[in-house]
Amino acid sequence: MGELHRLVLLHGKEKAREMVPARQRPLVDIAAEVLSDDAQRLGITYSGFCLTGFPHKKLGDDEVWEKRGHNVTLLVEPGRLRMGPGPTTLFGVPYGARARMILIYLQTQALRTGSREVRLGGSMRDWMGRMGMSVGGESARALRDQARRISACSIKFFWTTADADGRAQDGFERGAIVRSGLFFREDDGGAQSSLFEDVVTLDETFYRALRDHPVPLLESAIRQLKERSMALDVYVWLAYRLHVLERVTPVSWASLHGQFGGGFKHLRQFRPQFLDALSAATAAYPEANISVSDAGVTLGPSSPPVRKIA
Repeated sequence: MGELHRLVLLHGKEKAREMVPARQRPLVDIAAEVLSDDAQRLGITYSGFCLTGFPHKKLGDDEVWEKRGHNVTLLVEPGRLRMGPGPTTLFGVPYGARARMILIYLQTQALRTGSREVRLGGSMRDWMGRMGMSVGGESARALRDQARRISACSIKFFWTTADADGRAQDGFERGAIVRSGLFFREDDGGAQSSLFEDVVTLDETFYRALRDHPVPLLESAIRQLKERSMALDVYVWLAYRLHVLERVTPVSWASLHGQFGGGFKHLRQFRPQFLDALSAATAAYPEANISVSDAGVTLGPSSPPVRKIA
């Protein structure tokens, strides 16, 4: 448990905010919300997204995204959708925090119900409300754009494994994320209108991979990081790695840059951004046992972020 968490537990949120520099007060808010979470609602993501992820910023519509993580490479290709009469429309790859939030919802609901058909409408509106996400105006337009990008793209995870003789082998999961249904309605302003189509069907290959390799997340942590795409990536990485470690494990700055530094050409540009994201992620994960040095980050065995499965 970090110093911010101890301050919150000893003095309460408001007093803790007074005791830290102004730049750390948002971190106190994150820590306080997670520490006060008795409900322990569960979120789910596929393990592949814990090791690599979508870009943080918009790419050109025809650009392919390829990102390497630890023993895995993610390849995301733009795709086309038919939006009505006439030619199909090209959509670029998903990006940013909103794409990640939509995916977490779809994955969580699919495993909660045991079906790759995910019902939307009121259930997703309720979830977005719990996440503190607006469903009108500019926010709705941004969510609509990311939903269409998720629907259109194709995705491949290339996993590097070892055979019985210890030689590297490559295997991959390929397909789309969504097979059908993830469209926002254009009339998103009315109180009685449905923001989404009624049912989304996840791609069978993606659903099977998710079902075989799920990673539990804390919903209150996701809510606190909803506007921070890199912090979300760091949080799910820590949620995946820390609780299975048997000994301290160093991770170099070069490795961190390779995994999380998409869009940052130089390490000197990436490092302060990563440290900010790491601070937010660990504020949302009180059990995280990590340290930072000039060489990189050292991960230590930690309790999982979710204390119970409900």
